[in-house]
Amino acid sequence: MNLNTQTYDGFGGVASAEQRNRVMRNTYWLLALSMLPTVLGAWVGVSTGITAGLTGFMGLIVFLGGAFGFMFAIEKTKNSAAGVPVLLAFTFFMGLMLSRLLAQVLGFKNGSELIMTAFGGTAGIFLVMASLSTVIKKDLSGMGKWLFIGAIGILIGGIINVFVGSPIGMAVLSVMAIIVFSGFLLYDLKRIVDGGETNYISATLGLYLSVFNIFQSLLALLGIFGGERD
Repeated sequence: MNLNTQTYDGFGGVASAEQRNRVMRNTYWLLALSMLPTVLGAWVGVSTGITAGLTGFMGLIVFLGGAFGFMFAIEKTKNSAAGVPVLLAFTFFMGLMLSRLLAQVLGFKNGSELIMTAFGGTAGIFLVMASLSTVIKKDLSGMGKWLFIGAIGILIGGIINVFVGSPIGMAVLSVMAIIVFSGFLLYDLKRIVDGGETNYISATLGLYLSVFNIFQSLLALLGIFGGERD
């Protein structure tokens, strides 16, 4: 009977059903909260144009340096009271970085519709993966290394495309990112469900990165193939 209510937490201990539910609940709340500074950062970026000049190599350095710096800080503070504020600061930064793409899409006649479509598509993917994570009984831990390889490939491809500037290359990378980060969503959600992730800040970071990349990739695809100019 205990096998139905307890799983190992990945550190040799046992994560009870109550603990798993608490981590899941806190993760969902923090993920929802993290969207507020993301929207604020995006609004600031679009309104002020502060990120408009971050193109090419300079934009790449600022994005990678800021993102990895924040993720390192989150990892160091995830067990302290500073963990949540650092995570929220990171999501504000990511909103700023997203604002350049948002501004480009808003330049289309149907820009607002494209953004809402990308938002709806991202929400739909999240709901599907969340549902699958609760019904799939198979251990998905083996997916992790393949998803990581896929993410590294996308990162390298993205760096190359910064200098190439190919719309087709961007479209291919966006499709790959949607597939890989949808897989990451399922993988991370399943780890929480199974009790393999017991820190809700780490759990939120993983889910946030997947949601962010899926939304950004959907928006890029819609802008490339569905943008209507005046």
